[in-house]
Order: sequence, then C-alpha cells, then structure tokens
Amino acid sequence: MAFSGGLDSCVLLSALLHAQKKLNFELCALHVHHGLSPNADAWADFCTETCKAANVPLQVERVKVDKKAGLGIEAAARQARYQALIESEADFIVLAHHQDDQAETFLLQLLRGAGVKGLSAMAAFDAKRRLLRPLLEVSRTEIEAYASDAKLKWVEDESNQDLHYDRNFIRHELTRVLAQRFPSFQIALARSASHMAEASGLLDDLAILDAETCIQESRLNLLELIKLSEARAKNLMRWWLAGHGFSLPSKERLDEILQQLLHAKADATIKLVIDGENASLRRYQGFAFIETVAEVPPIAMIWQGEPELQLPDGSKLLFERKQGQGLALDRLGSHKLWIANRKGGERFKPDLHRPTRTLKHLLQEANMPPWLRDRLPLIYFDDALAVVPNIGVSCLMQAAEYELGLVISWVVAE
Repeated sequence: MAFSGGLDSCVLLSALLHAQKKLNFELCALHVHHGLSPNADAWADFCTETCKAANVPLQVERVKVDKKAGLGIEAAARQARYQALIESEADFIVLAHHQDDQAETFLLQLLRGAGVKGLSAMAAFDAKRRLLRPLLEVSRTEIEAYASDAKLKWVEDESNQDLHYDRNFIRHELTRVLAQRFPSFQIALARSASHMAEASGLLDDLAILDAETCIQESRLNLLELIKLSEARAKNLMRWWLAGHGFSLPSKERLDEILQQLLHAKADATIKLVIDGENASLRRYQGFAFIETVAEVPPIAMIWQGEPELQLPDGSKLLFERKQGQGLALDRLGSHKLWIANRKGGERFKPDLHRPTRTLKHLLQEANMPPWLRDRLPLIYFDDALAVVPNIGVSCLMQAAEYELGLVISWVVAE
C-alpha cells in the first residue's frame, strides 16, 4: 500500500490490517519521500514507527521531483510518486483516495476542459497499473469519524493548506460554497465520474473495432482513417496514442494532427511532435508512424547464439532457426556474427540473378520509412555484409533446402 502518514493512508492501513485477519494476503507499505517539505524526514520517521508497531514491512523510496518539467510542482510530485509505486514489485498497489478526492478530481478535470476519459476521474481498480482504491465510495467525514473512534495518529502536510495549488483551492474554497447549496454534491459528482468511466469504456470498444481496419502492425492506415467520421477518427487517434503511453493531446492539437496527416500534400514531409521532444508522428506512403528515437545510438555487438538480442535503441533482433531459410548456419563454422550500424554506401546482393545494388535503393524498394533506415542494424560475417534484417540474406550465405538456416528479423521498439 501507499503510505504517506496522512489521515487517509493511516485509516487505509488500519482497515487493511483488520481485513488481513479474515483474508489471506501479505501487506507491505511504501512511503514516497519527495523531499519538498522541511518536515519530509519527520514524516518518513513517523511512517517507519507506525509500520513497525503494526508489524508491517515499510520501504521508504526517495524520489527527485523534476521542477523544470513544465508540469507544476503538484503534478510533477504526483508523477514521481506514481512512478515509484508502479515500479514496486507488489501484486497490487492500494491507495487511500476517497469519495471527496474523486469529486475534487472530477471538478479539476471539468475546469480544464477534459473529455470523457479525463472526467472518468479515478478508477476503483486500474488493472493496467495494478491500482486499487477501496475507499473511493467512502466520504472524508466517514474517514475522520473512523480515525477518531480508532484513536489513530497521523501527520499533517502543511502544503494541503496552500491555496496556490488548484486542488487545495477546490477543496477549501469551491467545495465549501457548493456544499452550502448542494450538501451531497460529492456523491453526485462521483456518480457522474462513474457514468463517464462507462462511456469511456464504450469509446475504447469503438476504437478497438476501428483499429481492426485502420491499424496495421502499429501503423495507422490513413486511407482507412479518412473514411471514419471526424469524431471516430479523433477517438481512434486518442486510443492509439494512449496505447503507446503518450498523454492525450489537446483538442486543438488533435485537430491539427489530423489535418496534417489526412490533408497535407502527398509529398509533404510530415513530422508532428506529440511528446515534448521525445516522440513525433511521421507520415509515409499512406501510413502514420510513431517515431520515438531522436538519435541513433552506436551498435557494436556479437551474436552469442541467443534467440533475442536487445539493441541500444530499444529495438531487438530475433533469431529463429528454420530448415532451408535464412543464413546457412553450417557456413559460420567457429566465426561469430557481429552487428553494427549503417554507415552509408553499403552494397548488397540478396538475389543471385540480379546485380549488386546499394542498400539505399533496396530499402527504398522495401518501402522502409526514411527515419527507420538509419536505425537499421546490419549483420556481418567477418567483414562481409551477410544479412540485412527484414530485407534479405547475401546470396552467398543463403541456406539451401537441406540446410538449417537462421532467420533474423528486426522488431522496432514501439
């Protein structure tokens, strides 16, 4: 469980300890030390003492909050916290978010102009990230009453009173006014978030159906995409980008992306930044690709017989033994295959009945996107170019029907 030492997490710890008596599960705690408050060390000490008294193993994880990421301190700290939690080895990560938190999150997203997915707020169970929020239907008032009855102790984060932060302003100012007119507004907003979550699930189902015709091998088929209504095209684009781990673009940015991909001149060079400077969308021969590597790291590796070889840029080479296909293994003898980057000017002859050609022309013929060509790993036998993955094998090294061969394929990191 995530244990900050605050009221909510202390109540969650107590509740889990009671549940542990009836259910068979191992309980561990993780305290994320952001180092942003002068009291941060004291909070970590409190968590250590509390967990020791409860006989619950505790890990204190110190994180560095990137204050220059452009997210704001609140969002940057949350990002660092979630990263530390998700990287833990726990089967499930239990969080202390409650009904009032859900209402605040819904209001935050609403004021930011979020769509259906953003207005879904927080899920009681997030399977992808292994997150559980068992208190999501419990109000802050009920949590405070439980803590009082159980005579629990907790720490107070002074930043929770700072109205400079949007969530605190909503909690202490906006919700106070709403409560005067709508006493049960938290329940209503939590219900709306639940409705939005259902709608978001339906939109994902629709995107999956559209992906069957519009997405091929992680590429977006623009000739199929343009056949969809504008709303469905946007929905599929959001789903596709989210599936690759990218944050959703704003409405204006998404409109621009679709306009460029679908309506720019056929020979136009399209490069649309989608994640700071870390990733871009590229268009090539009717398809949209995600480009995630800006620089090509050097490759200097030797194949030791493993079925899979991870490359420095995150892509990988797969080695599969097949009869009568690929590189003839018997001809290697005691020699090793080595892998290197393209340098330019390479010549290659995969077809015995055709002349030796430049690798550049072969890659163009294979319709390999230009930004992938420089990343392509080449396989050498001694000093001879033996295999160009996904293109072919040197005609002098190809396995005959009666020979065991090695088929080498390149899988680009998504």
